[in-house]
Amino acid sequence: MSTLIHTESPLDPAKAVYDFTLLSGDGWLHEIKRGQTFRIVDLDGNQSADTLFYNAHDLSERYSAQDTIREQGAIYLTTGTKLISSEGRVLATIVADTCGRHDTLGGACAAESNQVRYSLDKRWMHSCRDTFMLAISRGNPGLTKCDITHNINLFMNVPVTSEGKLSFEDGVSAGGSYVELRAQMDLVCLISNCPQLNNPCNAYNPTPVRLLIWD
Repeated sequence: MSTLIHTESPLDPAKAVYDFTLLSGDGWLHEIKRGQTFRIVDLDGNQSADTLFYNAHDLSERYSAQDTIREQGAIYLTTGTKLISSEGRVLATIVADTCGRHDTLGGACAAESNQVRYSLDKRWMHSCRDTFMLAISRGNPGLTKCDITHNINLFMNVPVTSEGKLSFEDGVSAGGSYVELRAQMDLVCLISNCPQLNNPCNAYNPTPVRLLIWD
């Protein structure tokens, strides 16, 4: 495993134009303007913020994990990573990161994955896909179920084994770690602050994240 490189930001939270704490299990749907800087803070550590980005003027253009991986030649996201859209354009660039790397392979938990990974009786437990759907039903009639594509798992540690399998491991994100992105176009950001109670990665204790935006 490569050494994690942490990159600090000079931005002062007191000067942010937006500051919101998102509780675990809750969804967040918000516009981020081109040129704005957006920070997600893992307040207590080892939380996962499942995140998607869309072009605010054409919601059919959205974050593409495949194009992002191909563009940077790496499977983890960190400072310098350009988030590439389904149209091959840059949605945002990671400009600071005190966690060191973020997953874009593991996807979001869902009713189906809850029962496959854990047990049949876990199917009905809340999941990130449920949160995504609830957030778009309340906040953006332009998005539908079909628009919930492969997401970023900010702060989540999902190594790829020598056999090419995914392994969901304990996090590498300490309390107060953050990742910061600069929007390269007007964006709609959709977040599910993961409610997962079955995974030991977060000590079975999902926690809040803090969301800040600077002009």
